[in-house]
Amino acid sequence: MSDINNINWFPGHMKKTRELIQENLKLVDAAVELLDARIPASSRNPVIGELVKNKIRVVVLNKADLADQEQTRAWAEKLRAEGSRVLIMNAESGEGTAALKSLLTRLKEEKNEGSVRNKPLRLMIVGIPNVGKSSLINRLTGSKSAKTGNKPGVTRGKQWLSLGEGIMLLDTPGILWPKFEDQETAKKLAFCGAIRDEIMDLPTLGMELIGLLSERAPELLKARYRLEAIEETPLLTMEAIAVKRGFIMAGKRIDYDRTARTVIDEFRAGTIGRISLE
Repeated sequence: MSDINNINWFPGHMKKTRELIQENLKLVDAAVELLDARIPASSRNPVIGELVKNKIRVVVLNKADLADQEQTRAWAEKLRAEGSRVLIMNAESGEGTAALKSLLTRLKEEKNEGSVRNKPLRLMIVGIPNVGKSSLINRLTGSKSAKTGNKPGVTRGKQWLSLGEGIMLLDTPGILWPKFEDQETAKKLAFCGAIRDEIMDLPTLGMELIGLLSERAPELLKARYRLEAIEETPLLTMEAIAVKRGFIMAGKRIDYDRTARTVIDEFRAGTIGRISLE
């Protein structure tokens, strides 16, 4: 189990996936990079910029339904100013899917401008774990998708999905393992579920999240758990939540595990409210 203040980055995983993505990027015209709208900076792997280089780059701020709307709009403007094409989405519900398909169609038209032969737009989707990559692919492909198999001039074994309108999706893993620039980044990734809970000290993770929510969304935290005030320390606030929810064990002991699990789950589900951690 990892110490919350010493979450490790696994370079072996990164090296393998980096090489895979680098190899597959040679086959595509564009990369769709998924970010978690609650933590756009922490969920953005710095390696992707180096890998994509001169490819068309589309950034999707996913899980926008869980994030603060004003913060998400501000992040979208910032990323556009840096030169990325940006869309705000909720791949789980499908919100924003039509806009993404429309953008991809425009990119295909741009690719073929002035060309005699109408070539398909080929793309791949990349993102860190649990950012909604599978949900987005399912939304884009739908039930009408068809694996088209090997294409002329394409490395054998690569499978392509037709999205219609002359757009092809490379059906291959695009998982970028998080790179922890610092422990605060690692914690935010853990709060949002990009790191497996099984390797974390859950009570400490829950207490750290309560501390951050106390700073960024105190009113939402108080309202959700019917707290009269945010206590002096995250531990005291955690204990106040436990008392309000009745998470008390024999001997009047606080059930820290259950309290932590509840707060973490309710934050991730958006039950506490729409909260951006960055």
